[in-house]
Amino acid sequence: MDFNIKEKIEELVKRIQSDDALKAQFREDPVKAVEGLLGIDLPDETIQKLVTGVKTKLNLDALGGLFGKK
Repeated sequence: MDFNIKEKIEELVKRIQSDDALKAQFREDPVKAVEGLLGIDLPDETIQKLVTGVKTKLNLDALGGLFGKK
């Protein structure tokens, strides 16, 4: 299986940002949310990398929005 973590993080972030229910689920249990979105079984280490990457990207996007406001 060809699996690009960076691409998958971008995909997950877009899906989470566009759905309030997914945002809430990700805040409550990010591992379970990511596993549900993927629909495939991955090693725990890979899931943790994805969760960390998604959290980081969501936080950076939020900060970018703050700095863009006047």
